[in-house]
Amino acid sequence: MWHRRASSFGSSAAEYADHRPDYAVAAVGWVLAGAQGVVGTVLDLGAGTGALTGTLLTCGVEVTAVDPDPLMLVELQARHPAASVVVGAAEALPLGDASVDAVLVATAFHWFDRDRALPEIARVLRLGGVLGTLYNHTDESVAWVAELGELSRTSASSERRPDDERQWPPPVADGVFGDWEEQGFPHSHRRTAESLTTTIGTHSHTRVVSEKERAATLHRVRRFLDSRPETSRGEFEVPLSTVASRALRLNA
Repeated sequence: MWHRRASSFGSSAAEYADHRPDYAVAAVGWVLAGAQGVVGTVLDLGAGTGALTGTLLTCGVEVTAVDPDPLMLVELQARHPAASVVVGAAEALPLGDASVDAVLVATAFHWFDRDRALPEIARVLRLGGVLGTLYNHTDESVAWVAELGELSRTSASSERRPDDERQWPPPVADGVFGDWEEQGFPHSHRRTAESLTTTIGTHSHTRVVSEKERAATLHRVRRFLDSRPETSRGEFEVPLSTVASRALRLNA
C-alpha cells in the first residue's frame, strides 16, 4: 500500500499542481540560510509538479528538479521552464559529486529509503551545504480543521512504511551531517469548499482506495465544508504551518 501511495500522483499531475499548497517563503529562506557560503545551485528533490520550485527560482538560485515520475516533471517544466528537470530517485541521484549547494525536499522525504537516500544526498551536496525538509501541517487547534482531518480519512490513511515509527527528523550519519535544527513558520492555503475538496482528492490516501470509497470520502468532505460557516461562503484560508528542518553537510 505504501508503494502504491508513493506512485499514485502522476496520472493527476495537472490537478495536483493546481491544488496543492506552496510553502512559506520564510521557511525556504531559513533553510537556505543554514548553508555556509553562497547558495547558487539547489537540488529540489522529490520535486513533483514544482510547489517548491517556483519559490526557489524567485530566490535567484539555479534549480535542478528531480523526481521519479516523468508525468509530474512534465507539468513542472511547463510551469517553471527556468528549472532543469531530471527523472531520478533519491536513492540513486543523477547528479555529480558535490555539485549543489543545497538539497531541499518538500513533502517527499517520507517516501525515501532513508538508509540509501542520505548517503546519496551527502554525495551530491558540497561541504558546507545544507539539507532541508519542508512539510505543511494543518493547524488542528482550529476546530473545523481538526474535524475535517478526521472526516477525510480513508482505509489507506493509517498505512505507514515499516520504519515510520522512528523519530523525525531522521537520524543522519555521524561526521557527515550536523544536528538537525527545526522551526515552524505560519502559512495558509486559500481555498473554496470545491477547491479544498479537490485538494483532498489529490492526497495519496484518497487516490489509492476504490472509486466507491473515494467518492464517498469526497462527498462527506464537501457536505461538511458546505455546512460550516467558516467554509461554506466563497474563499477562506486553511491555516497551515510550514515546518522546516535543516542539517549542515559537515566540512570534516
